[in-house]
Amino acid sequence: MLEQRTNLGFAGGCHAAAAASSAPLLLFLNPDAEPAPGCLAALRSVAAERPDWGAWQALVTMEDGAAINTAGNVTHFLGMGWAGRCGLPLAEAPSAPEEVSFASGAALAVRREAWEALGGFEPRYFMYGEDLDLCLRLRLSGWRVGIAPAARVEHRYEFGKGPRKWYLLERNRWWTVLGVYPAALLLLLFPALLLAELALLAVAWKGSWLPQKLHAQLSVARELPRILARRRDVQALRGVPAREFARALSAELDSPYLGSLARVAPLAALQRTYWRVVLALLTRS
Repeated sequence: MLEQRTNLGFAGGCHAAAAASSAPLLLFLNPDAEPAPGCLAALRSVAAERPDWGAWQALVTMEDGAAINTAGNVTHFLGMGWAGRCGLPLAEAPSAPEEVSFASGAALAVRREAWEALGGFEPRYFMYGEDLDLCLRLRLSGWRVGIAPAARVEHRYEFGKGPRKWYLLERNRWWTVLGVYPAALLLLLFPALLLAELALLAVAWKGSWLPQKLHAQLSVARELPRILARRRDVQALRGVPAREFARALSAELDSPYLGSLARVAPLAALQRTYWRVVLALLTRS
């Protein structure tokens, strides 16, 4: 066990562990997650079978293996991420390795080569969203991301972890959007991002996390010079066109972030149309 003098958070703890190892393949596992027999072998096999994958996750289950916790996570174009197929029966999980938008940090394998080239998780995130951020940076630099469903991990999953979670989710979301999205994509999404901020204020008020949302906005404004400095470093490693990067993003709204707002049919249709227009306007830049 590696003891730290201070609480580094999930991201910082992973950095400490990676630095203490020389293994070519790193596995990051939540403390409330338990690998099933054969999990490590299944994760290792993907390293040889999918040489273009920089990171991949196990199939993460819950309810004693009866249901899916995540079979590959979803990234909305506004920068929100959530557990894909969460709550569905295990039969709905993929039967073979496949690409996903981003791989869950609950049980995440990362090639050391990719980890070191990109600098690993962003330590300033502390926790929440660092897996999404890393996987999007991997995609931006040319790596692919997937799931190895033969590897199973049981997770004692609970979405709610107190009000501070909302602050970290929103702050880290903006760090990722402003730092990782290519300029052409960011420009086209700017109107939607501004409108979404207004909508999220209403969602936060209704969900009793408005103080955390406002705190996140203030934090992002205060840290903008650091965010932009990080953006320069991230974009310097870009290896794919904006349109290819955008293909990993979704226009679906089935997120615990949004509550009843996600079930408003006209809104769902409008944002799908907006996203189709964005993809059509993106060039090979």
